[in-house]
Amino acid sequence: MYHKLLIAIDPNDDGEGKRALEAAMDLLDEDGELHLASAYSPGSGGFFPHVTEEAPEQKEAEVRGVLDLLVRKYLPLNRSANLHVMAGNAGEKLVALAGQLCADLVMLVSRGSSGRWHIRRATVEYVSVNAPCPVLVLPSVEKSGTEAKEKESD
Repeated sequence: MYHKLLIAIDPNDDGEGKRALEAAMDLLDEDGELHLASAYSPGSGGFFPHVTEEAPEQKEAEVRGVLDLLVRKYLPLNRSANLHVMAGNAGEKLVALAGQLCADLVMLVSRGSSGRWHIRRATVEYVSVNAPCPVLVLPSVEKSGTEAKEKESD
């Protein structure tokens, strides 16, 4: 069992959040601390780097709202979570946060080797290699569902 668990969440994937929170409940001490983190790219306006499509505060509030909704939907009522929203490189930010929190475990959900998610794969690899604690990488809902169907057909 782990006392401080940090989960990296993609705010655009509700299924991923649900899967990670369910797994976390099996691994977290009864009095343990749960931390949900998401990093977003602050973006830029091309030739005008100080101009962005969305203000950073607006993007942060949007991501925080999604994390809060995930907690309310999928976390048992007797549990709470600390939310962390960071701007910048997801891998670097997650590793730094794990160190600041003195996390016992970092949990991520991987979408696997699909070429479409090359940036995500790089984040999982970076965190796995550089985190100051053990890292648990869960397969995505889609991947685990596909594997289950393949096993059923055998």
